[in-house]
Amino acid sequence: METSSVHGVVAPGFERVADVFATTARERGGSALSIRVGGELVVDIWQGSVDSDGAKPWQANTPTAIFSCTKGLVAMLLARIVQEGKVDLDAPVARYWPEFAAAGKERITVRQLAAHRAGLAAPRIDIDRETALDWNRMVTVLAAQEPLWEPGSTYGYHALTFGWLVGEVIRRVTGISVGQYLRETLTVPLHADAWIGLPESVEPRVARLLAGDTLLNPAPGPALDPEQASWMGRAMTLGDAFPAALVLPGEGFDDPAVHRAEVPGAGGIATASALAALWSSTVVSTERTSPLDAAVVDDMTAVQSEGEPVWWIPGPYPKWGTGFMLDSQRREFLSPSSFGHDGAGGQVAFADRDAEVGFGYVTNLFEIADDERGTELVRALRRALG
Repeated sequence: METSSVHGVVAPGFERVADVFATTARERGGSALSIRVGGELVVDIWQGSVDSDGAKPWQANTPTAIFSCTKGLVAMLLARIVQEGKVDLDAPVARYWPEFAAAGKERITVRQLAAHRAGLAAPRIDIDRETALDWNRMVTVLAAQEPLWEPGSTYGYHALTFGWLVGEVIRRVTGISVGQYLRETLTVPLHADAWIGLPESVEPRVARLLAGDTLLNPAPGPALDPEQASWMGRAMTLGDAFPAALVLPGEGFDDPAVHRAEVPGAGGIATASALAALWSSTVVSTERTSPLDAAVVDDMTAVQSEGEPVWWIPGPYPKWGTGFMLDSQRREFLSPSSFGHDGAGGQVAFADRDAEVGFGYVTNLFEIADDERGTELVRALRRALG
């Protein structure tokens, strides 16, 4: 498919999905959409530019920051070690990570950790950028911390800490970093351009992050409890590691040093086609790769956390299994059999078991509210599949 703005390939029957994709284009930035059905590629398209002045066009192999879609990849890796019998989800984390038993955390289970129920959603102390990019220092801080609420009693989104917490369990039982385990288990077999810890040689291809209108001129938000709002802010910034403004040129998740580090809560870099292949492989053989069995997917997609969280925000609320985000009114996937993870700024990635779909949508134009781009594409796919 080659139009004035959209490039790539579209299989017969999915032309309307490409038409909707064209309507998501904005004056600045770019995006890409990739969809597999039954393991086969049916949509792989892109549009726009990777830089602020529109001089460098988006390409088929353009990767970008995927923010919390990274948690979905970490959940896949957790599923893999559970399937291999290396981890029992209902065992204490301390069985695999003894130092974690400090400060009243000895009974927290791996499942609670992955379902945002451990009470470690934000650090009690300010963490700077240098510490955030040092794996050993981060997991040492988190292992020593007293929970912010009674573990297991409720949930709160572990926006960044999820990555180090679940990632350290993976590192302890595999003996390698979460980024290396991702390469060996998923991305190399699938020939997928996705990384947690980006090779320096790939950095020139990465799309630069741009702030969209809703981020530059945000509408007034709901009235929140100041203390709870402060904790929610710390969950995103760690106190002093990442900018509250989220997108600043060359800073935060646009910083090449952050790309190179392993920040598995939100620091992943990937192409749309890589995300579609990775998620497709969780439900159907893709590129002759099937890393997960149905039994572990069934277990880890059972609802663990839903409804009003510990720190109040207006509904509708998201829904989680064990690590995987589930279909909800807050994040609409293809059907109730879908699971995946979205990412800040508009990214959406998921699989659907019934339709054998793998879906990846990425953009470098970061919007914070009223962003229906990903949802409109999901709905277009649903119509195409009948």
